[in-house]
Amino acid sequence: MAHPTSNVSKIHEAYIEQHKAYERRQNERKKRLFRRISLFFLIVMIIAISLTTYHITQRIALKDLQTEYREKSEQLVNLQQEHKELTEEVNLLNDEEYLLQIAKTNYFFTEEGEIVFKLPEEEASY
Repeated sequence: MAHPTSNVSKIHEAYIEQHKAYERRQNERKKRLFRRISLFFLIVMIIAISLTTYHITQRIALKDLQTEYREKSEQLVNLQQEHKELTEEVNLLNDEEYLLQIAKTNYFFTEEGEIVFKLPEEEASY
């Protein structure tokens, strides 16, 4: 069977070719625009994830430093109290009467004519 010949003639063939070329250019522009938007979105997402990660690590580091600061502050207060107590003890140890009192109570040091009586520290339970 032979193909029937078409009685319809193509008009403005140059116009149709121009229109098809215009549509191809438009499609290419849309593809490029979509690619650019996708690339921009990807870059924005990478930056956002990086900043979020950085922010979280900084918050964790800050919390650790605050905890360490609290611990060191407590340590400082304890050391200051210990320093105060040791300073008072040094001042007392410079006093002869205090030294004599310690020597008498702990080491049974006696002056001439004194008698030492040792009493039991705990009461007997009968």
